[in-house]
Amino acid sequence: MPVYLNALGIACALGENKRSIAKALFSGYVGDREESLVQSDQYIPHRSVIVGALPFDLPLLDSKFSRFDSRNNRLIVHVLNEILDDITTAISIYGDKRIGIVLGSSTSGIAEGGDALAALKNEGGLPENFHYAQQEMGGPSEFLAEYLNLRGPALTISTACSSSAKVFDSGRRLIESGQCDAVIVGGVDTLCKLTLNGFSALSAVSSGYCNPFSKNRDGINIGEGAALFLMSATPSDIALYGVGEASDAYHISAPHPEGVGAAAAMSAAIQQADITPSDIDYANLHGTATAHNDAMESIAVLNVLGNDLPVSSTKRRVGHTLGAAGAIEVGFCYLTLSNINKNGVLPLHVWDGEPDENARKLRFVKKGDVLNRTKNRNYCLSNSFAFGGSNVSVVIGSVE
Repeated sequence: MPVYLNALGIACALGENKRSIAKALFSGYVGDREESLVQSDQYIPHRSVIVGALPFDLPLLDSKFSRFDSRNNRLIVHVLNEILDDITTAISIYGDKRIGIVLGSSTSGIAEGGDALAALKNEGGLPENFHYAQQEMGGPSEFLAEYLNLRGPALTISTACSSSAKVFDSGRRLIESGQCDAVIVGGVDTLCKLTLNGFSALSAVSSGYCNPFSKNRDGINIGEGAALFLMSATPSDIALYGVGEASDAYHISAPHPEGVGAAAAMSAAIQQADITPSDIDYANLHGTATAHNDAMESIAVLNVLGNDLPVSSTKRRVGHTLGAAGAIEVGFCYLTLSNINKNGVLPLHVWDGEPDENARKLRFVKKGDVLNRTKNRNYCLSNSFAFGGSNVSVVIGSVE
């Protein structure tokens, strides 16, 4: 049974909604600026780094949600507002018990937790406005359920950088099993000191702008953002066709050097979609700009998808949004396929143009590359890989 992606709300360093993000994603510019990433000294002591910060202010939460008040949950509300009419309609049709929530996050409200611990250490007590629910990993879905007065299943997946890619399969299963008629799926992560200092301790943060698949790459730029989809069995223009998951468990932080798990995830997604690799029109690569990830992903993509498929990493535009990356980058694929992208422009691969040995055979998207709209149906694949060998590939496509 196919499931459909009926609506999308999205925000990241490129913009605050679908239209602003699409304009920047497909033109290469944010307003009159080419760069969407910014320099910041707020996160790592004695070091300024480039981050993908939101270019707008977030709304405050109503005081009745004070125990959930965090930057993460404020961002959820901002993105939710873009699709609130669609969700309200779904609630009126299906009822509050028949709509589920599956979100991915790696930070939840840990920034608020960190600030509370600092206050405890320096001032001898926790802030009056701190509540543990602000930082619980299950908090994003619990908060959204309470905010919308929904009584269906609500869960948060936290598997590092694959978190919000996994939500698509979990949400679909809730529908296919008959537990839900519709599911809100997506992901959210916001910038915080814990993650930036953690990746800095791993020597994984770039000294400048990240440079995916370049021989000169030296690490990631961390970003923030969120994306929410309304998923149901009600037909719409874009459908979820396949999700492939694999766990190679090669190493606690490093991927398998030959991309075994990555290749297995891509192959499984394509098989589930009941298509062939040649049917894929564009692939959004995980493309973190770290040495090990890019090397293995190049091998895996060449083995599964070949060397003639247009591919790109969009992390040079938005940063690595960690637990939100899966949903945001499926969101970029959604925008690529949607009517908002009238000319079928593909997301540009932004880098220095100097591939390493493994990436040399890949066909990176260049200016002017577009979807082949003469086909009956277009497909996009999105990769998300995480610590511990958690690998997910998602295939979405247009509907004839």
